[in-house]
Amino acid sequence: MINKKAILKTTTTMAVAALVAMPAATAAQEKSMPGEGVSIDMARAGWDTGWWQAEIYSQLLQELGYEVSRITTLDNPPFYQTVAQGDVDLWVNGWFPLHNSYEDAFENGAEKIGYVAKGGALQGYLIDKKTAEEHDITYVSDITKDENQELFDADGDGKADLVACPPGWGCETVISHHFEAYEWGDDFNAIKAGYSASMADALGRFQSGEPIFFYTWTPNWTVGELTPGEDVVWLQMKETKLPEDQADLADATTVEDLEGCRGEQPCDLGWPANDIRPVANSEFLEENPAAAELLRQASIPISAIFDQNAKMNEGADSPEDLEQQASAWIENNRDKVDGWLDAARDAASM
Repeated sequence: MINKKAILKTTTTMAVAALVAMPAATAAQEKSMPGEGVSIDMARAGWDTGWWQAEIYSQLLQELGYEVSRITTLDNPPFYQTVAQGDVDLWVNGWFPLHNSYEDAFENGAEKIGYVAKGGALQGYLIDKKTAEEHDITYVSDITKDENQELFDADGDGKADLVACPPGWGCETVISHHFEAYEWGDDFNAIKAGYSASMADALGRFQSGEPIFFYTWTPNWTVGELTPGEDVVWLQMKETKLPEDQADLADATTVEDLEGCRGEQPCDLGWPANDIRPVANSEFLEENPAAAELLRQASIPISAIFDQNAKMNEGADSPEDLEQQASAWIENNRDKVDGWLDAARDAASM
């Protein structure tokens, strides 16, 4: 005979237990996915060597439950303006001290947080090693000599052609400062077209045995294709003249034991080493402690960025390639990544 009272009692007990368990399950889910229901408007820089890092951070934020609805490519001025205003939430392509000229943004709603790569981002001017050795060129100022200008004169106007940076990039501002401070205007032409295309042209000239003169930074595919010490050399500056917002860093422009540097070490590149840092809207960080903690915790080795940039330069540069390369790096570093994510989840539950 069926005991209806026993069935009713058992059913009631199970229902009560389920109701009691629901808050605990919800709490666990919320801790696991603290960003659920929050959409992030993320930006990335105009230089494609920073896009892979942006994709990695995007995927990590998505593992916390955030929806990264889009990654918008922006030049420096519009990014720093819009992130301060809150129209964009963050990017991971800040270069400091190179971007010190955007300090207004940090007084009006933006802030630096964490480090993608600390102190490993170098900048400077290089020429091909063959020309440096044949014509005893060690300093950038050596190229101002008439006979040396002609070596790098691709368009026949008597000036050396320097692959520089497009307008809107922080390096373009500093190079323009150098032109004024060192009075290079009568000696050099700054090529400000698209950087990748200009460097591809320079690489073609190099492969044809012609001299080349260019600005670059690390990490960047250029120093993978044109190896310092083998193909090209870093030129030194006899005197450091930095923009006003970097003037206190004049002692930070020398690099010890720099491979491929012309002349005696330490190598004075005339540019201070940079930290690559996330920059985010302050209100966004306050409202999203999990995202803030992730930005504090995460980092990417310079060597990994070099390796990815080389793959990208070899043609693996589609959105699908970047997504796959980012997910592969995350899985290959899963133990470290999980530590960052756990810290982010803990920060959200405090």
